[in-house]
Amino acid sequence: MAQNGRQVSRGYVSSRAGAYVDGSAARAFPDESEYTPRRNAKKSAVPRPLRDPDRNPGKNLSETALKNRRKASDISAGYVALLVLSCAMILVVSIHYLQLQTEITNKKKEVTRLESELNSLREENDAYYSQVSSNIDLNEIRQKAIGSLGMKLPDENQIQTYETEGRSYFRQFQDVPDTK
Repeated sequence: MAQNGRQVSRGYVSSRAGAYVDGSAARAFPDESEYTPRRNAKKSAVPRPLRDPDRNPGKNLSETALKNRRKASDISAGYVALLVLSCAMILVVSIHYLQLQTEITNKKKEVTRLESELNSLREENDAYYSQVSSNIDLNEIRQKAIGSLGMKLPDENQIQTYETEGRSYFRQFQDVPDTK
């Protein structure tokens, strides 16, 4: 339900300026005899706050505030030891983490260097292979084998074919049996 820019729901009133939860009735003001505006108010009977010479000399503090500060500044040895141990553990873990990060970075650099070296070696190997392949004349080899060495070309029944898996070479450790 909205009235004049306010939303009301079960004791909670919200307006654009702010919100309060207190009920539906406004509070009663004190009698005029009890109410004195601040600008006309005389010094109150509340005791003046004490000054702490150890801390900000110009700042006044009440006795309870001083008591609370002294109480908060008293830290047990066990608590200090726990804090020191925690800080030391955090420091050790952080240093170990940084060492691992450095090691990983160095390993990545080494892998990159080795990959570039491998690529250059492959290019060099391919260049040597193409040079060797281009220098071989198969017809000249055939002429030398038939003419000077007395070799003959194989017959159809002497040729056997086989299939290999992938890029590999064939090693023959014993004779291939005749299947024909």
